[in-house]
Amino acid sequence: MKTFKLMPLLFTLTLLLFNCSNDDDNTTDDEPVVVNEEEVITTLTVVLTPNGGGDVITLETKDLDGDGPNDPEVTISGNFAENTTYGGVITLLNETVSPAENITEEVEEESNEHQFFYTIENGLNVMTSYNNFDDNNNPLGTRFNLTTGVASTGGLTFTLRHEPKKPNDGTLSDAGGETDISATFNTTIE
Repeated sequence: MKTFKLMPLLFTLTLLLFNCSNDDDNTTDDEPVVVNEEEVITTLTVVLTPNGGGDVITLETKDLDGDGPNDPEVTISGNFAENTTYGGVITLLNETVSPAENITEEVEEESNEHQFFYTIENGLNVMTSYNNFDDNNNPLGTRFNLTTGVASTGGLTFTLRHEPKKPNDGTLSDAGGETDISATFNTTIE
């Protein structure tokens, strides 16, 4: 009589043992789980080349200690010329490793999951437009045009968002996602 009471318990334990597996994550106990960690970006460089000739402008922020005690090193090579269109190229590096890792390549490979936003502040007289796009023809923005107007000064902020809503209205608030890097440059048009 006791064997019959144990049979349902043994049957239930057998079902649990054989039906529980790692199928949910498609790995076995021997396979490592691959985690797509966020990019480490220490350096953002923006090179702006004027169409038709003139001085190339380089904007750069470098923060080798991340959240450490040192402020980022920000450099601006010169002032923008009035009424000029510049072709812009953004490069992202991780300089905590040697040789430095080019994060731009990863961002461009994962273009559907990234977008740069350009924010113009404090009366700076410029307009921007995107020159490269993701697989769905939504803006990526590692390449862009910047067109200056008349003399002015103000901030120019470059923000890279990870997993923004696409398409979006071109604003950070509509795009959402997480900020991978954001840098503001106080620039002058003369």
